[in-house]
Amino acid sequence: MNARVAGVLLILLIALGGGALLVREQQASRQPAGKGTLGQPLLKDLQAAQVAAIVIREPKAAVTIAKKDEGWTIAERGGFPADIDKVRDFVVKAIALKVGQSEPIGEKDRARLLLDAGGTAIEFLGADGKPLAKLTAGKKYFKTEPENPEKANGDGRYVALPGDEKRVVVVSDPLPLATTRSADWISKAGFAAEKVKAMEVRFADGSGWKIERSGDNADWKLAGARGGEKIEVTKANSASYSLSLIELADVAPADVKPEATGLDKPTLVSATTLDGLSYTLKVGKLSGDNHYASVAVAGTPKPEGKDADERLKKINERLPREKALASHVILISKAKLDDILKKRSELLVKKEERNK
Repeated sequence: MNARVAGVLLILLIALGGGALLVREQQASRQPAGKGTLGQPLLKDLQAAQVAAIVIREPKAAVTIAKKDEGWTIAERGGFPADIDKVRDFVVKAIALKVGQSEPIGEKDRARLLLDAGGTAIEFLGADGKPLAKLTAGKKYFKTEPENPEKANGDGRYVALPGDEKRVVVVSDPLPLATTRSADWISKAGFAAEKVKAMEVRFADGSGWKIERSGDNADWKLAGARGGEKIEVTKANSASYSLSLIELADVAPADVKPEATGLDKPTLVSATTLDGLSYTLKVGKLSGDNHYASVAVAGTPKPEGKDADERLKKINERLPREKALASHVILISKAKLDDILKKRSELLVKKEERNK
């Protein structure tokens, strides 16, 4: 091989090498944006032990879940207890969020995906009140478009990070708790008036009824029965049993007015139990499928019988929480109260059945 041929081969090798480099660069330019961050944590520095509050803001509402002693409370609901499991789950899932996809985004797409002021801003705060991490949660992400996107769970969520608003990130968690609805955050534990001995209902118009019994297995008697009136046992049992486990649907804002809830002219439900407690439940207006209400618990528990010690322990465990409900306006599902709020005539055995 002479020098001229060797020179030509060298030039060809250089040209081929340059072409290969160009091909690699072109391929790299066609890779998905943010490929280098795929699978990386979205909120890199967030640690569960440091989180002392979570602030969630939507265009017309906000909710602040703050740590207090061993629990969590909702500031906008007068410090009402939040569901600890839900708070813990939300923080853990936020820490576990990973970048599934990342793309550049323009102003119109930001608005369409609710990653602008119309989105849900989430902020995690430390004990000093300083932010630990922030993100904006937009629309739910779907691999295939469902018939009803509003009700569908979603396969993930579009999110954006502060300082990087021109990029959209997709995460695999739809973040259902990224909401300011207090009903989704509160502890639903209500009260349990068990072993009711006497129960009275007084409606705002003055009408009502009262039933009572001498013991746990004794028959119910209708107070002030007239003209052969007789209480229908199954309905009396249903009314008293309804009070044995009342769960909460929601809690009203701390500044709600009595006239707005109907608690200025309520239906009054009073119950005393064989364990020595008394419950006073005020029931107000309907708000959707829920009644506004308030409850007060009084008395010192004194259960009797073979299981008295066990019952006393259970009552004392729940009693502080039940008594704390007195400082809040709560909402109770209409379905939970239907058997209690029956008119007197609806509780009676029908006349033709009495004659039989």
